[in-house]
Amino acid sequence: MRFGIFLLAARYPGQDDAAALARTVAAALAAERAGFDDVWLAEHHFMSYGVVPSAATLAGHLLGLTRRVDVGTAVSVLSSGHPVALAEQAALLTLVSGGRFRLGVGRGGPWRDLEVFGTGLGRYENGFAESLDLLLAWLGGDRVAWRGEHFRFREVPVVPRLPAPPPVAVACTSPATERLAAARGLPMLLGMHVGDEEKAAAVARYGRPGIPHVSTHLAQVADTRGEAVTTLLREMPRWLGPGLEGYVPVDDRPRTPPDPVEYTRRLCGLHPVGSPEECAETMIGTVRRTGIRHLILLVEAAGSDAATLENIARLGTEVLPRVRAALPAPAGEPGRVG
Repeated sequence: MRFGIFLLAARYPGQDDAAALARTVAAALAAERAGFDDVWLAEHHFMSYGVVPSAATLAGHLLGLTRRVDVGTAVSVLSSGHPVALAEQAALLTLVSGGRFRLGVGRGGPWRDLEVFGTGLGRYENGFAESLDLLLAWLGGDRVAWRGEHFRFREVPVVPRLPAPPPVAVACTSPATERLAAARGLPMLLGMHVGDEEKAAAVARYGRPGIPHVSTHLAQVADTRGEAVTTLLREMPRWLGPGLEGYVPVDDRPRTPPDPVEYTRRLCGLHPVGSPEECAETMIGTVRRTGIRHLILLVEAAGSDAATLENIARLGTEVLPRVRAALPAPAGEPGRVG
C-alpha cells in the first residue's frame, strides 16, 4: 500500500494566496511526519480553487524541505505548455531529489488557459497523445527530434539526461484516455469525482494487470461520521463554490458549475469521511473493490489551516495503520520502507 495527500492549495474565504501556499507547505511537512508516502500537488490558473500555477515548481520547493516522501504533480497540464519544457523540469527534479519526484500529467480542460498561453483549443482537443508521446520520448531519450502535427524540431541532445525516467501517471476521465494510458503502459490517476464502481470499471477496461494505478479521495476524520459530514457541509462549499466558478471555457461554451453543497454531499457518500474506524473500513473496501493500492487523500476540505493539520495527523496515526494491517503486501511485493 501507498498513501499520499493531495493538495489543491485552495484559497479559503478571507485568506490571501500567500497564506494558502504557506498552508500547503505546512501540510506537506506534516504529511511526512505523519507517515504518508507521498505528497501530490494540483495545478490551476486564474482561480481560487487552487493557487499553484506550476505544480512542478512547488514540488521542487517541497523536495528541498522534505527527506523521505515522494512529491508528485496531480496534474501538470500538457495542453497549456510545452512537453519538452515539462520533461526538462521533471528530469531536473528527479536528479536533484534522488528519485523522489513523480509526474502526473493530464489533458486539462477547454479553459481560458489555452488562450492566455497561446496553445489554443486544438491542443486540448487533438494534441494530448502527441504531447504525451513527446514527453515520454524526452524522459527516456538521449537525443530527440520530432515531426508531428503540433511539434516539430531538429535533433537536439537531452539535458539533463536521466538514467531512468520518473514514474509517470495519466489522469483519466474517459475510456479514450484510459486506452491511451494502457497503450503506453502508464498508470491511471483516477479522480475523486467517481466512486469505487466506476474506478473498478476503469481498471477492467484498462485490461493490464500489475499496473500501479492511483486513486484520489476526499478524507476527513472526526470522532463520528455525523461530525465529519457536518463539518464538510458547513465549510467545504464556502471555498469550493467560488473556486469552481474559475473554470471559464475559452470558447464561451455554456457551462453550469455544480452546486457546491450537493457536490460536497456526494463526495461524503463516496469517500472516507467519518470516525477513524469508518475511514479505514471505507479505504479497505476501495482497495478490495478496485484493486488499486495507492490512495491519495484530499485533506484540506474542512476550510482552515488548523483543521488541515489535525486531519493529516489523525489520518496518519489513527487510520493508515488500520488499513496497512488489514491489507498486507501481496507475496513478492516489497513492504513499505521509511
